Amino acid sequence: MIIVMKHQASDQSIHAVTKYIEDNGLQVHLSQGEEVTIIGIVGDKSRLSTENLIIFKDVDRIVPVTESYKLANRKFHPEATTVKVGNTSIGAGNLTIMAGPCAVETEEQLMCIARAVKAAGATILRGGAYKPRTSPYSFQGLEEEGLRYMQEAKAETGLSTICEVVSLDAIEAAVKYVDMIQIGARNMQNFILLKEAGQSGLPVLLKRGLCATVDEWLNAAEYIIAEGNPNVVLCERGIRTFETATRNTLDLSVVPVLRTKTHLPVIVDPSHSTGSYRYVAPMAKAAVACDADGLMIEVHNDPAHALSDGPQSLTFEKFEKLTNELRPFCQLVKRSF
Repeated sequence: MIIVMKHQASDQSIHAVTKYIEDNGLQVHLSQGEEVTIIGIVGDKSRLSTENLIIFKDVDRIVPVTESYKLANRKFHPEATTVKVGNTSIGAGNLTIMAGPCAVETEEQLMCIARAVKAAGATILRGGAYKPRTSPYSFQGLEEEGLRYMQEAKAETGLSTICEVVSLDAIEAAVKYVDMIQIGARNMQNFILLKEAGQSGLPVLLKRGLCATVDEWLNAAEYIIAEGNPNVVLCERGIRTFETATRNTLDLSVVPVLRTKTHLPVIVDPSHSTGSYRYVAPMAKAAVACDADGLMIEVHNDPAHALSDGPQSLTFEKFEKLTNELRPFCQLVKRSF
């Protein structure tokens, strides 16, 4: 449940309510906005008497929260969250573009791509060092060597960096080199990994699972936030349906749906969702038009010879053309880019 305090409730009144809740063995999540203060309650609410709560000074009303996710819930946190990643921010009226290769292949390749995507407007470099692939015989990534290349690319270009992690060992390595970690679609409900990500101290990009509902996705985010890490960004990357014309079905309706359900930033990955470079640009524009906080786009210097996901990767020229074409869409939704 949440307790909505009256406008201009005093600090003493807020403290009295939170102390009563904590004295009864429950956790408090405090959200203080310009207009209203909301006290969220996490735990076994049967320990509390709503009759006792409502008589506290400056309590306006008590609202039940029926969803199983609490900390990720917009009812608990009405104001949109902005997540700081290195020297850039996701949310707060910005359009953040993450771009780079699906897989880090060589130091030279990554540095070349990093320079190009920065010149075209990206502020976060994406690159896979750990690659969970459908086939065990496909390229699995350079692991820590790839992470070192990411760190070097940041040092030269100033781009913030993100890399997917697939295990506790990968998280322990990644925290030494990158600014943000990614939980991929295949691991969205790997609850042990989600808890470890929550304890990592780094912002987390959480991709939607291949067949996950919105509530399942937000409950996965709850695992991360419950470990004390509020810096979670959601990424729609397409879901599996009966359609085979594209790699997955990009569910852009989820962006406005999530706006009503959660305060967390939402970005869209048009590369993995479509599986073809031909469809990346129109889906990226549509994502911006429906007010996504950012885009994750795969870019490669030589897509025809990429070790992973070449068919969906943009060349430097196509990526630069796309970023230029995104500017009018940003103006329509009043986002800076």
